[in-house]
Formats: sequence, structure tokens, C-alpha cells
Amino acid sequence: MLYERWRAIVSERRGDEALRDAETGRRMTFGELDAAVESGRDDGEGIAFIHGDDPEFVVKLVRAWKAGRPVCPLEPGQAQPEIPMPPAGCAHLKLTSGSTGRPRMVAFREEQLAADPDNIVATMGLRPEWPNLGVVSISHSYGFSNLALPLLLHGIPLIRVAAPLPEMVRRAAEGHEGVTLAAVPAMWRAWSEAGSIPKNTCLAISAGAPLSLALERTVHEREGLKIHNFYGSSECGGIAFDASLEPRETESLPGSPMNGVELAIGENGCLEVRGASVGEGYWPEAAPGLGGGVFRSADLAEFRKGQVHLLGRMADVINVAGRKLSPETVERELARHPGVAACVVFGVPAAEPQRVDDIVACVEVRDAVTMGELRAYLLERLPGWQVPRHWRAVTSLTLNPLGKVSRAEWRRRYLEREW
Repeated sequence: MLYERWRAIVSERRGDEALRDAETGRRMTFGELDAAVESGRDDGEGIAFIHGDDPEFVVKLVRAWKAGRPVCPLEPGQAQPEIPMPPAGCAHLKLTSGSTGRPRMVAFREEQLAADPDNIVATMGLRPEWPNLGVVSISHSYGFSNLALPLLLHGIPLIRVAAPLPEMVRRAAEGHEGVTLAAVPAMWRAWSEAGSIPKNTCLAISAGAPLSLALERTVHEREGLKIHNFYGSSECGGIAFDASLEPRETESLPGSPMNGVELAIGENGCLEVRGASVGEGYWPEAAPGLGGGVFRSADLAEFRKGQVHLLGRMADVINVAGRKLSPETVERELARHPGVAACVVFGVPAAEPQRVDDIVACVEVRDAVTMGELRAYLLERLPGWQVPRHWRAVTSLTLNPLGKVSRAEWRRRYLEREW
């Protein structure tokens, strides 16, 4: 079904530009991309592990579709996992980020994989006249669904950018009436500070990590550009999208449910996702969180006026003498201090058993602000029991490629005194 949909796109748009490499200037029409696919064969067996983040990745992907092999995209240099062949009907395997534990595979049938870009195009309004600027990896779940699949299944042209450097992104956008730019918050911040957000950006999308209100409002005020927050998961693709034209009022709001997605709150207070894009299940070991058309997330959530609000992750909730706290509550307040460049908050076992957890804050500062000053700052804004007991100033809070800080990793480093 995926290969047939690609062939239908080629038939409709054969002479139109499909792919452009911003670094080399190489251009390929849909017809030329199709010719590259048909000029070679996929003679492999079993799972097609495809490395890369360039046009050759797309060619290999379509060849695997044609050969009927299940595909597992891998980042450049990523080790190939040793897993058994999935059951018949599996067309795609996504390797989860492992941010909530050991990374594992999510299996998808063809129709489940195709449903995600269908929802994305319908909800976000992607269109052929606004090419996607490819600054996030197309082998990662976010880039695969927002860049690779819209190209192959909806005819949305893709301009690949070798690195998200401000000047490279600005130049890549030149010569187009409009572009769509899907990125992560760290990229948006860098482009905003450099004054290099392309002026012809018609649709700005941010995903992968929470988008701060301060950054969203700054870009809106300076550029007149609304950054649309996008929330999704490897297990089900897009979940919610903020389609409004004005900055959000609260960071807990990722947006409204995507087209084709049904959301509910489970008995444990966590978000449940239903829809055609939900994966078949985990592979090779099944788990109750995914299956039967339902993804049961670990994100605590609630609905307000038909919109979903995220309250933190179940696994990260801090228990302070029976009172529950999401670390995001403290991180949001800390991030508003002008001297804070980045921060991560987590719980560790308290010395007094009745207290259960102590709150720890690791902070990367911009200016000569002290941890005592930050503590006093929070005491003016949060109840005393929510203010961290332990503080650590760090040189840098390392981010992963999506701009996320691993709370589990920093908790481990704190407990093992790796400073």
C-alpha cells in the first residue's frame, strides 16, 4: 500500500521538484527520485535497517517498500539492534527514545504508518507550495512523520539542510514563496537569538521537547510568527497540535487533539490515545501500554475546554510527605528567571523516611546568580514544600538531539556523585 501510494504521487507530480540538498544544490524531481528508486534493487532479506539523513535514505526506504520488507530507520552511526523478524504484516519498526526506560521497538502495519502523515497534513495544513525545510533528522520518528512521509505519500517537497546553523537555514529557505519549518525548541531559540528565522516561514512547528512560553512570545513579538506546539509519541505519532494564531496562555497546553486522534484520561490519570495511527504493539516483547488500537502513555493529563493539558510524567512525580509534585512545575518557574539558561528538577530518596522524597534542582546559569538567590526567587512564587532542598550549579545540561534533558540521567549522576 505504501509503495502504491508513492507511485500515485509520482504519476501526479512527476515533473515537480521533490528533493533538494541545500548544501550541494542537487535537485530531484519526483520522476527523477522514482527513477533512482527503480534503477536499483533491494536484494536483502529480513528487516531493512536504513541509516542516514539524506536523499539516499529516501531511495532505500521506497525500495524496501517495493520489496515488501519491514523497515527500521536508524540515525547515522547508530548501532543496529539484534531483534527477530517481526510477524507478517509488520511494515515498520520504530526504535523509541528510551527516555522512560530501556529503548524498545514499536511495530506498525502499513495503514498505521500512513495514518500519521495523513493526520499531520490534515491538521497542520502542510501544502506542496510550502516545502519542508528538513533540519531535524528524517530517520528519527519526528522527522520521519513530518518530512519523509509527507514527501512520499502527499507530495510535500523536502529541502534537506545539513546542519541547523542559522545562516544555513536562512539560505536554504531563499527562493521560495513560503516554507514550513519543523524544529525543536533549542533550534528555535538559536535562530531567534541570531535573528535568522527565515522571513518566508509560513508554518513554524516545534516538537520533541516543551516549548517555553517566553520563547514562543518573543518570536511572535519580534517576527510576527506563531510557533505551533506539536506533541506526539513514537507509539502513535502525532497526538495534539496548537493551531491557534496567538501564543498560548500556559505551557501545560500542547494543543488540541489531532485529526483522526481520540484522547481520554485513564484510571491512573494518564493520557490514552486511540486512532488509526496507533502502533500494533511493542516488539519483540509485548507490553500492556500499547496494543488493540490504544496507547496508554505515562503523561499525566487533564482536559480543559476540550483541550488537553499535560501535568508531568507518572514516573517523574515527586512525593514530598504524601503531597505529589510534577518536576515541570518547578522547572517552569525556574526557567522564568533571567539568570537561568537551563534547569532540571527531580526527586531523590529523603533521609527522613516520612518525607519520602527530597527535591533536587540542577541549574545552568547565564549570569553570576547564586543558588541561594534562585531559592529565594522560588519561595516568592511557589509553596515552600515545592522549593528544592538541594541545589547544584552545573556548567552545562547536555541535551539530546531533540533538545531534551534526561531527568533519569541527571538523577543517576546526582545519586552517584558524578560531578
